[in-house]
This record gives sequence, structure tokens and C-alpha cells, in this order.
Amino acid sequence: MNRPLEGKIIVITGATGRLGTAFCKAVLEAGANLVATDLDKSATQQKLRELQDAFGQDRVLPLAADTTNKGVAGPLRGGGGRSVRRVDALMNNAYPRNANYARRFEDATYEDLVEHVGLHAGGYYLACQRFLELFKRQGHGNIVNMSSIYGVVAPRFGIYAGTAMTMPVEYAVIKAGVLHLTKYIASYHRGQGVRIRCNAISPGGIRDAQPQEFLDRYNASATSKGMLDPKDINGALLFLLSDASEYVNGQNIVVDDGWTL
Repeated sequence: MNRPLEGKIIVITGATGRLGTAFCKAVLEAGANLVATDLDKSATQQKLRELQDAFGQDRVLPLAADTTNKGVAGPLRGGGGRSVRRVDALMNNAYPRNANYARRFEDATYEDLVEHVGLHAGGYYLACQRFLELFKRQGHGNIVNMSSIYGVVAPRFGIYAGTAMTMPVEYAVIKAGVLHLTKYIASYHRGQGVRIRCNAISPGGIRDAQPQEFLDRYNASATSKGMLDPKDINGALLFLLSDASEYVNGQNIVVDDGWTL
């Protein structure tokens, strides 16, 4: 069995969301040990217990953490007093938002825009900043940031016509910012004598009970499958977390079935 992450310690934020759950299973199946961080909720704890039952308690360290908290990275302590002193990679996947998220452009407030940018892009920044301290002490580290096709191309608003959906302005601003944060970090550590990489993944749309009319319009611009399932992103993630991508730095991998062509 191919286990490209054998022995690595991977931290995944937003570990129990739709994408996060798929990512956690993928890295565990690939041989990694996992620090799974998310907000402290009963549903979160249940999902993390399921991962421990499936892969072993010694391989999954649950950590209740808010990515907007400056102390999120260290020391990494979970239940039962267990702690982690070495981390090979951080996967930034948390998706914080307030109750006003996803309003149409004309209804979105300045205050909500600022809050969302702070929660989401700011949370990635804080996690990167704190883990980079550890990576520099270790002499190595790897960061993968979750961006989006809407950090790369302008929204296609026509696919939302006639639905209650829209493409939130804050999402586009955040995900474009995440891409440049990724390049900034990769460039910043060049020539400092440490092996630190930072890359991003920009997935296309993920199927999640969207209206059929939206799916039909979206899928018409793809090359085969169209809207993706969470597991379809796993290959890009495992590549970036593994030694196979040792010399890939500051890059963005778009996984969208050709939607942005």
C-alpha cells in the first residue's frame, strides 16, 4: 500500500468540515499522524472520535482551537495531556464566517467584509505566523493553504441566476488574498537557511445539495465531471504534503475539472 506521508505529523485546521473530514482521512490513510483542530463543539468531538476509532488514538490528536486565537499553534496540546513538539506540515482549511455571510454585493456591509477578511484570511495569517516559529526552530516545515478558483478568476454570476445563491464578495477578496499570502511566505523565507515551503490549492465547486439549475450551468463549463466531491481534492493535497513536491514552492494547484479554462 502506498503511504507517501509515512511518519509525518500533519496539522489540519477546520478538520471536521466537509472538506476537512476528507482531508483528515486521506492523510491518515497515507500514513501520517494527524493533529485535527476545529472549534470545540459536540459534533466536532464526535467526528474526531470516529477518526480515532478508525485509525487509532495514538495517530489522531484532537485539538479544540480557534484559528483567530494567537495561541492556536503552541504548545499543541490535546486531550489526556498529549502534546506535539514537532510538526511537518500545516494545512490551513478553516472556514470561519459570521451569520451575515453570503449576502449579495449591494447588501453586504463594510463591517461584515472587514470581519470576514479578518476571520478567514487573518486566521490563516495567524496560523502561518505561529507555525513558522516552530518550523524555523526545526529547520523545516510545509504549509498548504486552501484557496479557490474564485481567488484566481472573476465570478461567473450567470450560473447563480434564478437561485438564492450568489458568490460573496468577501469570499473572492479572501481567497485572492490567500494566494498572495502563500507567495509572500514562500518568498520571505528564501535564503534563510531553512527548508520552508508554502503552496496553495484552489478547488472548483464542491457538490453540496445545490439547486439542479445551478449545477447544470456550472457543469456545462467543466470538461467531464463538473461539480467535484471532497475526495477529488485529496490527490493535490497529498502531493503537496509529500516529499514528491519537495521543490514545489509558492505555487497554486487548481483542481476544477477544467472549469477555469
